[in-house]
Amino acid sequence: MSRHQIEREFPALLNSGYGITSPAEKDYNCIAWAAGDATAWWEPDPQYICFWPANIPRVYTLEAFVKAFETLGFAQCQDARCEDGFEKVTIYVSSDGIPTHAARQLSSGMWTSKLGNSEDIEHRSLEVLEGSIYGAVAIVLKRPTDT
Repeated sequence: MSRHQIEREFPALLNSGYGITSPAEKDYNCIAWAAGDATAWWEPDPQYICFWPANIPRVYTLEAFVKAFETLGFAQCQDARCEDGFEKVTIYVSSDGIPTHAARQLSSGMWTSKLGNSEDIEHRSLEVLEGSIYGAVAIVLKRPTDT
């Protein structure tokens, strides 16, 4: 996706200070990227084609996505502010509650997102990706960093 296409899909990025941090890649998606995995496509598909953590229901619900991140040591937290000693992820949901996207907070306080099978970007806020494509942030999770 070109910079122009990204900005057309997510117009709030235009004035927010974002950057493209990798070329398009089809081997992993936003859920995997938020989980720190750039080798597999994470999806709870009932056909078992994609990676999904063992013993987590293969359903497209916020609860299942939260449980997937809990297998990595994440737990729900109150807000998305950067905290020393913690790594945060957030899950977006559509208007009907279906998970659509995940982003991971970097130690700088910026967020990193994988845009489908396109580029990875860094963005300053979570709100810049909210809208008709990804819906809205539903939950923020955190885990201690290895420091």
